[in-house]
Amino acid sequence: MLRSWYGKRSWLVLLRPLSQLYQRVALNRRQRYLDNPEASWQPPVPLIVVGNITLGGTGKTPMVIWLVEHLRARGLRVGVISRGYGAQPPSLPWRIQPAEDGPEQVGDEPLLIAGRCQVPVIIDPDRARAGRHLLEHAEVDVIISDDGLQHYRMGRTLELVMLDHARGLGNARCLPEGPLREPASRLDSVDLVVRNGAEVDTAGAFAMQLQATELVNLKTGQRIKPAEWKSHPGVQAVAGIGNPQRFCKTLENLALVPTLHAFADHARYNAESFAEFDHGEPLIMTEKDAVKCVSFAREHWWFLRVDAQLSAAFAAALHERLDSHLPSSRNISP
Repeated sequence: MLRSWYGKRSWLVLLRPLSQLYQRVALNRRQRYLDNPEASWQPPVPLIVVGNITLGGTGKTPMVIWLVEHLRARGLRVGVISRGYGAQPPSLPWRIQPAEDGPEQVGDEPLLIAGRCQVPVIIDPDRARAGRHLLEHAEVDVIISDDGLQHYRMGRTLELVMLDHARGLGNARCLPEGPLREPASRLDSVDLVVRNGAEVDTAGAFAMQLQATELVNLKTGQRIKPAEWKSHPGVQAVAGIGNPQRFCKTLENLALVPTLHAFADHARYNAESFAEFDHGEPLIMTEKDAVKCVSFAREHWWFLRVDAQLSAAFAAALHERLDSHLPSSRNISP
């Protein structure tokens, strides 16, 4: 369906009655929150939601990591809450222990965030319960919710929406006719809009670029800069993310020649998952995929680490909206 939505296929008009019904339900859900915000859990510290209104990968995880590192660099204590898509922890809510938990228990993206950032990450489909658990067991000044824009049982201080710059809103229709979780007009009410892949900030949105910083060997832990890659440029590329083509393009920009093997977002892997095409040549995957493959990795498997790049203007806009919600003792200028 993603190809049809973003390719604006004409046959989708047949789904318009269902799309209109979905849109009404989405609008009513949000209106109930606006009419009675006290019915939602309101955290005692600022909570930033990083979400989207479209299906498909938009770069939420790199944005969450950037926010954690940016806020910590300014002296703030940060915690993260997440649904934990596909996770099966022993109990809920669950605080991730990166050295002990596996992706099948806690989900690939939360495990990646916890391992990269070394901050408390709590998973629970009930994000309000996750937030309360976080505050009970860790000292935090700011909570970041990985997704949850439409989770209106959870109050929020800032709403940050991610868009894929190349795909945009597709046909700008709600599900199932289009990829939208909420009508396009929802963008008018959020605090910050970030376009992943855009090169410059605009009046309506900030630009985010993903910069490839290093290649990491899953088996040995060896780290090299992309410019130091001395193997043959032809590589097998594995991407189980919302937009695999973006990963392929990133590798091409590094002067590599990838053969892309796209898997479903949040795909689960085992030692035989790549047997059909893995014949000993270099295999490069996303970091999100790598957290699921470390236990059975081979010596020629690598992952590409990418870091979000955002402008000083974005940082200033973030703090303009955030600082007034922090206690005066924690108020940090950008």
